Amino acid sequence: QVLLVESGGGLVQAGGSLRLSCAASGRTFSMNRMGWFRQAPGKEREFVAGIRWIGGSTYYADSVKGRFTISRDNAKNTVYLQMNSLKPEDTAVYYCAAGITSPFTISTMNPHAYDNWGQGTQVTVSS
Repeated sequence: QVLLVESGGGLVQAGGSLRLSCAASGRTFSMNRMGWFRQAPGKEREFVAGIRWIGGSTYYADSVKGRFTISRDNAKNTVYLQMNSLKPEDTAVYYCAAGITSPFTISTMNPHAYDNWGQGTQVTVSS
């Protein structure tokens, strides 16, 4: 198991920026990838960005390409999501996720690739 703790959410105006952080602890030695998902009220959870822990390949939803950047700090077992040019439609609870045992035949964009989930952090973008 991996414990994930998100931070960095808040309220910003459209066009502004936020950086989310997710610190992992526990069985991090077997962690193969991490990702960010989001869920707005009344909506289903959707993929935002993902990164392979070794190699660092990144993946993004079309809706955030060019605006969001995912990165990692291996020494700190922490993944970040830099969000720029925020839009009101980005408003959601953002969840950090870690994949432990899932094979890479499962896409990093697929929520089934992840075994552990954080508690979520609220991001609100005003118009």
